[in-house]
Amino acid sequence: MVLGTTSGAGKSWLTTALCRHYARQGLKVAPFKAQNMSNNARVVAAACGEGEMGSAQYFQALAARAEPDVRMNPLLLKPEADTRSQVVLMGAVSPALSATPWRERSEKVWPVIAAALDELRAQNEVVVIEGAGSPAEINLMDSDIVNLRVARHAQARCLLVTDIDRGGAFAHLYGTWALLPAADQALIRGFVLNKFRGDARLLSPAPERLAQLTGIPTVATLPMWWQHGLPEEDGVFDERSRASGPVHTRIAIMAYPRISNLDEFQALKNMPGVRLIWARSPADCQGADWLVLPGSKATAADLGWLRNQGLDQTIAQHAAQGGAVLGICGGLQMLGEALIDPHGVDGGARGLGLLPLVTVFAQKKTVTKTHAVFGSVHGPWSAWSGVAVSGYEIHHGQTTPQSAREVLPGRAWQNAAGNVLGCYLHGLFEDPAAMQALFGAQAPTLDRVFDGLADFVQAHVQPGVLASLAALG
Repeated sequence: MVLGTTSGAGKSWLTTALCRHYARQGLKVAPFKAQNMSNNARVVAAACGEGEMGSAQYFQALAARAEPDVRMNPLLLKPEADTRSQVVLMGAVSPALSATPWRERSEKVWPVIAAALDELRAQNEVVVIEGAGSPAEINLMDSDIVNLRVARHAQARCLLVTDIDRGGAFAHLYGTWALLPAADQALIRGFVLNKFRGDARLLSPAPERLAQLTGIPTVATLPMWWQHGLPEEDGVFDERSRASGPVHTRIAIMAYPRISNLDEFQALKNMPGVRLIWARSPADCQGADWLVLPGSKATAADLGWLRNQGLDQTIAQHAAQGGAVLGICGGLQMLGEALIDPHGVDGGARGLGLLPLVTVFAQKKTVTKTHAVFGSVHGPWSAWSGVAVSGYEIHHGQTTPQSAREVLPGRAWQNAAGNVLGCYLHGLFEDPAAMQALFGAQAPTLDRVFDGLADFVQAHVQPGVLASLAALG
C-alpha cells in the first residue's frame, strides 16, 4: 500500500509504477483505492452495465495489464460544489448516499469496499493499494475507509511517500508516523522521498536519524521528474512539464472551477509541438490557436464563472474571427443556446450561443463507451472526416440540434462556418487514429509511459525492497 504525508505527495503515480513493475515480473496484479474524490472518471464494465471509476485507478489497471474494474475503485466522489458531491458506488450513482452526511456514509459503504478488496486479493497475486491524502488526519480517523482501515483489513505492507520539494519532508514523515497507533506504525515498511533535486548524499544524516527515531528505513529517494507522461490525478499540469520542440499549436483550455476529465488532454501535452495553457482570464488566451471548453461537473455554474471572468466574450471574439473553438461534453452544452433543467440536476442558463443547440438535463445519467465514425467535418478538424474513433460519454444533458450540422451521429455538431465544434465524446485525443489524422503523428503510448515509470522506480528503490513488499520469495 502506498500512503502519503499529504495530497500530491506522489501516491498515484508511484502506485501506477508499482503496478507495472509487478506485472513485468509475470504476476497477476490489480490496483485498488477504496475512495477517490475526483471529477476525472472513466467508463468501464460494471454490474449495472457500464459504470464509472476514477481515472487514476483506470490507468493503474492498464499499467497492471488488467481489465479496469469498478471494484478497483468502489467509491467515487464527484464534487459538484464545495460542500456537495455526487456519490458513485460500484460504478453507479447513488442518490441516497449522495444525500447522506459523509460521517454516516462510511459505515454504510465499508462492507462493499471490504468485499471488493477481498475479491481482488483472492483473484490476484499482488494488489497495489493507494491511500488518500494523509493517514494521520486525526479528525478523520474515526470514519476512515480509505487509509488505515484498509491497511489493517489487508494487513498491507505500506510505503509512506512525501514530497521533499515542498520542504519539511522529514517532519512530515516523522509527524505522520508519530500520530499513527502503534499497530498501524508496524505496517509501515519504508519511507520514500519524492521530487528531490540535487545530490542525495547531502540528505545525510537525516534518513539515519529518522530510522533511529522510528525504526523505519528510507528505501528510496526519487529525483524530480517533470515529463513522466502520466496524467496528474487532479488533472492540473505544471507548465514546466510541457512537451518539447518548436510549438506549432497553442491550445487554451478553460480552467473553470468544476472542470472534469482533464486527464484526456495528457496526450496533447505529450505531443511534440503542442503547448497547453490553462485559461483563467482573457489574457491567458492571447495567441491561442484553439480555445477548448472541457467537461464540467456543474455546467451552469461553470458557465456563470466564464461570464464573470469575461471569458465568454473572449470565446465569442475568437470564434467571430474564425478561430477554432472546441467544446467537449459540458463544454458542448455551454456552446449551445440554452441549458434547461426541469429536474434540478444542474441548473438552467443561457448558453454562449455559438452553436444552435439546446440541452435538457435528464435525471438519468448517460454512461457508455462509444465507437463511431465521423461524417464530413469542416474547418480545423476536417482531418477527422471519415475517421473511426472510440471514446466514452458521461453526462446528464440530452442535446437537440436546432440547425447545427451533425458530424458524429447524435454526439457532435458544428456551426455553419465549421470553426466551432461541440462533441460529447471524451477521449478523442487518446484515440490513435484521431491523433494521427489531426497531427500526422502520435503521442507516446501509455505502455511506454508505464514502462518508463517502472524503470524509474526500479532504478531508485533499494535492492530487494520491491520483492519484500509483495512478499516474493
